[in-house]
Amino acid sequence: MHIFLSFFSFVICSFLIAACDSFEKSVPLLDKTDELIVITVSSRDTYYKNPEGRYVGLEFDLTSEFARVLGKKVRFIVVSNKDEALSTLEKHQGHLAVGISVTIENQLRIRFGPIYQRAQPQVAYNTNYPKPRNIQDLVGKDIEIVRGTVHVERLNEARFRAPDLRWTETDLSTDDLLTRLAEGKIDHVVADSIHISLAKNFHTNLDVAINLGKENGKAWAFSSYGEPGLQKKVHKFFKRIEGDGTLNRLLDRYYGHIHRLGQEDVSEFLEKIRTLLPALRKYFYQAEEITKIDWRLIAALAYQESHWDRMATSPTNVRGIMMLTEDTADRMEVTDRLDARQSILAGARYLLILKDMLPARIDEPDRTWIALAAYNQGYGHIEDARILAQRMKLSPDLWVDLKRSLPLLSNSEYFEKLKHGYARGGEAVLLTEFVRTYYNILLQQEPLALGILHPPVVLSQVRLIDKQSY
Repeated sequence: MHIFLSFFSFVICSFLIAACDSFEKSVPLLDKTDELIVITVSSRDTYYKNPEGRYVGLEFDLTSEFARVLGKKVRFIVVSNKDEALSTLEKHQGHLAVGISVTIENQLRIRFGPIYQRAQPQVAYNTNYPKPRNIQDLVGKDIEIVRGTVHVERLNEARFRAPDLRWTETDLSTDDLLTRLAEGKIDHVVADSIHISLAKNFHTNLDVAINLGKENGKAWAFSSYGEPGLQKKVHKFFKRIEGDGTLNRLLDRYYGHIHRLGQEDVSEFLEKIRTLLPALRKYFYQAEEITKIDWRLIAALAYQESHWDRMATSPTNVRGIMMLTEDTADRMEVTDRLDARQSILAGARYLLILKDMLPARIDEPDRTWIALAAYNQGYGHIEDARILAQRMKLSPDLWVDLKRSLPLLSNSEYFEKLKHGYARGGEAVLLTEFVRTYYNILLQQEPLALGILHPPVVLSQVRLIDKQSY
C-alpha cells in the first residue's frame, strides 16, 4: 500500500512539474505583454526574407498591421511546417498561427478567424515529361508534399478513385519541392495554385496537371483554450481591412501580377538576362545611383518597353531601350535615343519625375505602380483615371482600384467626360503588371547594385526568433 501511494505521489508530482513547466513556457495574455507573438512557416506565400534582407510577405504585412492596431510589437516564431505550427499553438507558445488551411481535421483541433484567401490544390508536373490526365495516371509516381498541409486530406479523398495512390510527406518547403520537380528529381508535387503560379515565373518547365479537390481557405488560427477576446479582435480587424480595401491591396501587392506572363515569355526573359543584360547592367546601376530607384525595376521597365533592344523603334517613332518619345527625350536632354546609356538614364529620371508628381499621400508600392502606368499613357490620363476612380467610389490612391478605372478610358461613355480624353488605359494596366512580374524575377536572379539598400517601409516594430530559442 505504501509503495502504491509513493508511486501515485510520484506520478502526481511529475504531472504537476510538467504542467508548471508548460505553463512557464506559455505565451502571456495580450494585456500582460507588449508583444503579439505569431507562429509562422517561412515561405514565399506567407513570410520570407527578400534578397535585400528584409522580411516581407502577406502574413508579415497583415500581422504587422494587426499588431500596430493593438499597440503592440510583433514577434515571430518560425517553425518548419504547418503541422508544427499547430502543435506549437496548442502548447500556448504563441497568440496565433497564420496562413493555416481551414480543413475538417484542423477545425477539430483549433479555432479559426475569418477566411481571407483561397487557393486551389493542384498537381504540378515537369513539362519535359508526359502530362498526367487524371488521378489514375499518378499511381506509381514519385509524389511529394509538404508535411502538415491540406494536401494530405485532398490526396486521401483521391484514394477513393485510385486506391494504390502513394505519396511522401517531407519537411522541405514548397519552393524547394517545386525546384526538385523542375530539376527532374521527382515526378510530381502537390501544392496550392499560388505557389505553383509563383514558381512558374522561375522554372519554365513547370505547369499544372490537374486540380485536386475543391478550393482551400486560409485563416489565422487560435488555440481552443486561448483567450476569446483575441479572436473577436481579429474578426473586427479583418472586417475593417476588407471594408477599407487594405486586404485587397495587400493581396494585389503579392499576387495581383503572378498570372500575367506565359511560359514562353518567362523563358525568353530568363534567356535575355543571360545574354543581353550583362552589357547593360552598368547603365542600370548608374540610373539607380542618380534616381535611387532600384536598378532592377528600371531594367524590368526597359525590358517591357523594348526587350532590351537598343535599336527598338515603334510605328509612332517611340525609340530606344526605354522607348522615349521625341518630347520626353527633348525634356530629358537626350541627344540620341538609340544610345543605350542616354536612354536608360533619361527613362529612369522621367519615372522619378512621374513618381514625384503624384500626391505625397500615395504610399509605396502603389506610388511606383501608378507611376509606371503614367510612363505608358502619360500623367494626364492617370489623373483622369484617378478622377474616374473617385466617381466610382474607389480610391484614387490605390493601384488595385486604378486597375479598374484605367481600362474605361478607352470607352467613350467615360473618356468624353474627362479632361484628357481617350487613352489605352488597359494597355497601361498590362504594362505595369508585366513590369511587376519581370521585377519580381530580377529580385530573385540579380543582386543589389553597389551595395545600395533601399529604406524599407516600416509597418510596425518587428522582432524575429526561432522556435528553439523561445
